[in-house]
Amino acid sequence: MTTTAATTTSTALRIPGFRGVLVTTRDREYDAARAIWNGAVDRRPRLIARCTGTADVAAVVRFARDCDLDLAVRGGGHNVAGTAMCEDGIVIDLSAMRAVSVDPTARTAVVQGGALWGDVDHETQAHGLATTGGIVGHTGVGGLSLGGGIGWLMRKHGLTVDNLVSAEVVTASGDVVRASATEHPDLFWALRGGGGNFGVVTSFRFRLHPVGPTVMAGPVFWPAEDTADVLSFYRDFVADAPDELGTVIRLGTVPPLPAVDEKLHFRPAIAVSSCFAGSVEAGERALRALRRFGSPLVDLVGPQPYADHQSGLDDTVPHGWHYYWKATNLTGLSDAVVDVVADHAYRAASPRSYSAIFHLGGAVGRVAPDATAYPGRDVEHTIIIDAAWLPEQDDAVGTTETAWARNFFKALERHRAGVYVNFLDSDDDSSRIREAYGDANYRRLVDVKSTYDPENVFRNNKNIQPARTA
Repeated sequence: MTTTAATTTSTALRIPGFRGVLVTTRDREYDAARAIWNGAVDRRPRLIARCTGTADVAAVVRFARDCDLDLAVRGGGHNVAGTAMCEDGIVIDLSAMRAVSVDPTARTAVVQGGALWGDVDHETQAHGLATTGGIVGHTGVGGLSLGGGIGWLMRKHGLTVDNLVSAEVVTASGDVVRASATEHPDLFWALRGGGGNFGVVTSFRFRLHPVGPTVMAGPVFWPAEDTADVLSFYRDFVADAPDELGTVIRLGTVPPLPAVDEKLHFRPAIAVSSCFAGSVEAGERALRALRRFGSPLVDLVGPQPYADHQSGLDDTVPHGWHYYWKATNLTGLSDAVVDVVADHAYRAASPRSYSAIFHLGGAVGRVAPDATAYPGRDVEHTIIIDAAWLPEQDDAVGTTETAWARNFFKALERHRAGVYVNFLDSDDDSSRIREAYGDANYRRLVDVKSTYDPENVFRNNKNIQPARTA
């Protein structure tokens, strides 16, 4: 790229074939445009290209390649490692591409690459339909989907990638291709778990399922001192749980939710949150034993709109806070794991830090490990350790919270069994990326990468290098 092109304001700079908006370092909206979910990430790209459609994306890919510019892709901007932004390069910003089109007869939805899961739920729930889509409404569709996609509905309806029918992809050459079971099937396989390594997905077509609009859902909180007992009970409770029951354990403090008495706000506690993907009556029966266990601090389980449940945690993990993650799949919830979790979960200094344990199995486990790039089909539980602190707090707070997450993770070393790639942070190296896929799937991903991106144009991600450089 010439010096003139690098320093010219957006009113003078032109990218051939691009009709969107270019934001440069001289524009007033530059700082807002480069802000992403994790406020700890502070990167300054030369250009941010707000695309209006697939043609714009293709134009920017060709421009970046021809000018040898580092390239990043922003969908929802929610990845903890901050891969949506690059330093001194160009960002393909899909945030203006959020359209969702539902075909209620075919039970499918076409979703643009910049959409958030809240956008999807808003449109699909108008028809009483949904697909697996995370647990936070402001998570981007693209990043979550391409990494695998775990969420409330996965035990009944599979991961997000298990519901992907096809995708429109801009490749590293700037070509636009369609990937499906019958078109570019190698690319379609890799997109279902391999992350953003193979191109820019400008639209997804998902399979939908009847869900809601009212579901039995919500959290039950117990005092932190009951953690070992709750986890031991939970282990047996979910062992025979119906596929319709999705649960997530949260260990930290009681968040300041409007429905919770202020006296409980930020009190150390363990919660089991649930969502039953079936009738309210069946959900009430399935959750009865959990709600009656021990002496809960508060029980917020009840019939509620599915879309409201999906966005219920949004304010507990807002944009702009500082975040740091460590994560691992677990060999199980053995007594030894329970002891480690109970011992470390509440050592964080920040009341905003927490850890979460997701229960998989069900439909997730009935897919062959080599059917998609996501391999963890035999995993029953995965844990994320989420350090979180406010941007105005000093560096010492961040250092303390980061150390807590690392020490907790280290204590689980003997109980690790792979990792979910979407939970990897910026300091998780290439060995952890291989750990996320396993040897066989990783080698296959390298082959697909070598075919569709041999020069590693798409490298701002949890990168799978092509064979030439692997």
